[in-house]
Formats: sequence, C-alpha cells, structure tokens
Amino acid sequence: MSKKAMHFSIVVLLLLVAIGYAATTGSIEMGFFEFFTHLFTEDSRMEAIRDLRFPRIIVALFAGAALSVSGVLLQSVMRNPLADAGVIGISAGASFMKLFIISVVPTLFFFTPLFAFLGGALACFLVFALSWKSGLNPLKLILVGIAVNAVFTGLTEAFISLGGSLNVAATSVVGSNLTMRTWDDVIVIASYGMIGLLAAFAMYHWCNLLVLQDKTAKSLGFNVARARLMIAAIAVLLAAISVVVAGVIAFVGLLVPHIARRLVGYDHKILIPYTALAGALLILVADTIGRTILPPLEIPASTIMAIIGGPFLIFLLRKE
Repeated sequence: MSKKAMHFSIVVLLLLVAIGYAATTGSIEMGFFEFFTHLFTEDSRMEAIRDLRFPRIIVALFAGAALSVSGVLLQSVMRNPLADAGVIGISAGASFMKLFIISVVPTLFFFTPLFAFLGGALACFLVFALSWKSGLNPLKLILVGIAVNAVFTGLTEAFISLGGSLNVAATSVVGSNLTMRTWDDVIVIASYGMIGLLAAFAMYHWCNLLVLQDKTAKSLGFNVARARLMIAAIAVLLAAISVVVAGVIAFVGLLVPHIARRLVGYDHKILIPYTALAGALLILVADTIGRTILPPLEIPASTIMAIIGGPFLIFLLRKE
C-alpha cells in the first residue's frame, strides 16, 4: 500500500470512528453494540438520536468538507497558502447578506443560499480588486482580506444592534452553533454541498495549472482568467452554503489543506477529496468535543477552531 492510500485509509477509519462516537455520546448515551442493534427500531432514545443527533453530524460533515475544499480552491486561485474564506471575509460577507435577507426581506428566506453566495462573491471581488496590482501580492491580499472581513463583521454587528429585539430570531441564525440542526438543514447543505464538491473535483486539472506562472499557462493555451473566475465561484458557493447552515467557522480552510499537502502532496486530483474527508473529520471532532467536554454547556465548533486556528495562522505567517 502506498503512503497516499494509507493516509486515505486512516482518515476514512478515523471518520467512521468519529461518527460512531458522536452518535452514541452526549445527553443520550449508548454503547456501540446497542446503537447498531437499535438503529432501525422504534426505541424512544433511538428516535431522539435520529431526529436530533444525526442531522447535526451530517451538517458538521458537509460543513467541514465544504470549508476545507473552499480553502484549497482559494489558495489555488490566489496563489496564497494563507487564503481562507473565514480569514479574507468571504464567510463574513455571506453571513451579513444572510442576516439582511432574514431580517429585512423574510419572504425571500428560501433564497437565502443565493443571497449568501452573492454576499460572499462581493467580498471575494473586493479582496481581488483591492489587492491586485500587476499580479497578486500574498501579504497584501491577506491584509486586504482581513480588512474586508472586519468591515462585513462590523456591518453585521451594527445591523444586529440597530435591529434590537426585532432581530433576535434572525441573529440566532447567524451563530455558528450546530445545535438543533434539522433534516431540512441536511437537505440544503447536502444538495448545494454535493454540487460544489463535485464541481471542485471536476476542476482539479485547472487548479494544477494555476500553480504555473500566468505567462506559462497562457502559452499552453490555458485561459487563466476564466479558470480563476469559475474556481473562485465554486469556492464562494461552498463557503456560503456552509455559512447558511452551520454559521461562520474560520480557519478550517487554512488548517486542513496545509496538513493535507504534507500527507498526500500537491496534485489536486488527490488533494481535493482527501481535504474534504479531513475537513469533515475536523469539524465533527470539534463539534463533538464542544458538546461533551463541559456538559450540559456547549462550546461552538467555531470557538474551538478559533483556539486552534489562530496560533496556526501566526505560525504560517512567520514561516511564509
């Protein structure tokens, strides 16, 4: 077995163990054997697990996969190993637009994924437009991204403050806690998420070519501008749908791709699926730790990722 196959096998095995542990641990606990024997029965505890815990697990898996692959795509498009939807403002833009639609135009609630995508796309455009000067400067891109992130985060907080009590229901949707996710949330994130993940994998060859200098890629007949636009759109879609269902979770798209590249290399044909699996594992583990470490209190997965991701970003900035 090659090293890459071994790494795939390990992450799949860990993912299955994490799913089993997450399903059987919490306010309702079951042994593994009891869980599998009662999986399809009408047991009251099993019904609670199916209706409450399964949707939460599936949402965590898709959110982790979507954010991780979004990070891989953004790093490819921007040629910057520090690019992440949560760091450069894409998630914040999507979150602000989501809050705006739910609060101001609630009749368009079912179009929230579309408007969140537009908010993320606006943030991505601003980062590109404000940091581009005869090419992409990695440090300038990150600084502009942090500024764009701060602007949209500030707008969101100002909107919440101005809205007062009228926005209580809407602001609860912006939070990043995965509590009380439903099967409707699963349908939303699974449908859009699968489209984005499959589209990302279909463009792995373009991602590999973007590693080349623009002049070199163009000399091979490769349309660099079109590739950047389409791959960035997929990255924004993945980040936006994660924000719509799971809230803003930063650093996932930064942390997972770096570890994945060290384990399976730089070929996006292998990197994208491995990153999706590793990202799903990371968010599920973070959410499971958050709800079991101090029961009955819950620590949001976004908080745990911030504790881990902040020092990791500092480490990468010093290294790069």
